[in-house]
Amino acid sequence: MAITREHVLQALSTVPVDAGGTNLVASGRLSDVVVDDAGRVMFSITIEPSEAPAMEQVRQAAVAAVQGLPTVKGVFASLTADRPAGSGAAAPSPTAQPHPRAAAQPKNQRIPGVQHVIAVASGKGGVGKSTTACNLALGLKSLGLRIGLLDADIYGPSMPKLLGIHGKPRLLENRVLEPMQAYGLKVMSIGFLVEEEAAMIWRGPMVMSAITQMLREVAWGDLDVLVVDMPPGTGDAQLTMAQATPLAGAVIVSTPQDLALIDARRGVSMFKRVEIPILGIVENMATFVCPHCGQSSHIFGHGGAREEAKRLGVPFLGEVPLNMTIRELSDAGRPVVVTDPDGPHAKIYKDMAQQVWASLAGGAAARPAPRIVIE
Repeated sequence: MAITREHVLQALSTVPVDAGGTNLVASGRLSDVVVDDAGRVMFSITIEPSEAPAMEQVRQAAVAAVQGLPTVKGVFASLTADRPAGSGAAAPSPTAQPHPRAAAQPKNQRIPGVQHVIAVASGKGGVGKSTTACNLALGLKSLGLRIGLLDADIYGPSMPKLLGIHGKPRLLENRVLEPMQAYGLKVMSIGFLVEEEAAMIWRGPMVMSAITQMLREVAWGDLDVLVVDMPPGTGDAQLTMAQATPLAGAVIVSTPQDLALIDARRGVSMFKRVEIPILGIVENMATFVCPHCGQSSHIFGHGGAREEAKRLGVPFLGEVPLNMTIRELSDAGRPVVVTDPDGPHAKIYKDMAQQVWASLAGGAAARPAPRIVIE
């Protein structure tokens, strides 16, 4: 029997949220409940930031209640300070101004054992962000560091392909997932949990829940750096990362062309807005060298990201060429940093890794999570 929304609501009605015995469904705190075709259940629970510690127990109880239903394949549940529509709260006055802390996510503690969390982001897709994140993580690993890699690109997870990883993560005690391993990296991706060709038709709260759980409910162990491959853009996923964990910084990936740089500026602006340092900008697909005649061509332009970094006052981490070797090795699940560690392309990523680590090691300990402000 397929699981339905009504089954989920019935299970959640057994979860109390206060000393008076009010259940989660009757409390008005529950968002829309979504059940997809694969039997995964997604919902969020509205709270005030001060309620985070107590309501985390409610969230865990809700997950356990739904997970106990037959045919449920996974539960993604999060706490949110955003009040869902239909929650029963009084509608705000049209002239009311939002409280300056209204969007602050409560669950912003450090991940146990993880010293630094960095985001690799881009303003738009198709600029080579995931390939950069993968090889940057391996470049950091080559420095002798303990590195984890989280594929938070929910709609287009690439790490299983880039790292040649197959299979599903093992479930440990307390429903914590054991990360997969590849080339000395600890890796987690939504791609391990869904079919390769499955379309991720998920709403914002579902994406936020999935990212939060992959951050918090994975046995990362002791890591010097957790590299997070972000979805492109400046939406829910980026804000969830900024609110759910104290990011030590962000790396922005762009091609040199003006269209990509416009979106890269938005990415830089968003991270600055939430007080997350920009560790640097990477210019990807900078130059193409013809393998037959040796002539260089700037297919997407050249130097645009370097100039943009200078204009914005942020570090420039380097240029990565448009090269068939990088593409072929990435498609084969054999990243260039480990396949040809002494080659020119691996050196580019390793140099970037050294700059990023110098910024992390030279700064203060992990920064406190930012408070998201609405003006």
